[in-house]
Amino acid sequence: MNKIAYPTMKEVEAASRFQLCKWHRFLQSPVNDEQVAINNRLFERWKEEGGFTPSISKQIGWNY
Repeated sequence: MNKIAYPTMKEVEAASRFQLCKWHRFLQSPVNDEQVAINNRLFERWKEEGGFTPSISKQIGWNY
């Protein structure tokens, strides 16, 4: 599986529900304090937006 780059906090704040779900599924575990903060905010926004729907999950799939 390919690694995807961690988004910035600004990107997380502006992201669509679909993008948040994609990051939620494919981002690697955080390795430093900055990534932990970004990951925590991403998870908060993901929950606020309603998380996955069956349709979004199917669109994203399991392979990146």
